Amino acid sequence: MRNKVTTFVSENHYVVNNQKKIMTKADIVAKIAEEIGLEKNEVQKTVESFMSTVKTSLTEGENVYLRGFGSFVVKKRAEKTGRNISKNTTIIIPAHNIPSFKPAKTFVEDVKTNVKVK
Repeated sequence: MRNKVTTFVSENHYVVNNQKKIMTKADIVAKIAEEIGLEKNEVQKTVESFMSTVKTSLTEGENVYLRGFGSFVVKKRAEKTGRNISKNTTIIIPAHNIPSFKPAKTFVEDVKTNVKVK
């Protein structure tokens, strides 16, 4: 197994195994606090409240639409047949719902035009 190597790039970005930049929740909180001039603990409560509200809505079957950003939706997965490789048997995977995020068209276009293909 390959070791995970995290390289510090800038205040809010890291490169893992020379592949992708990542931003954590703490990084998001710090950036928002800096941009709007609030205390980090206030911003953290707001971010966590937002995430909790989205989770609660999705677990209740409600979709969340944020114009210009995207949609958090509940997708239904149909029942299907799978394989248990260790026992070499067929299993039935029941129908179930999963949370999903669909970015807005403007969001997709911004990423396409600003993120370089490697």
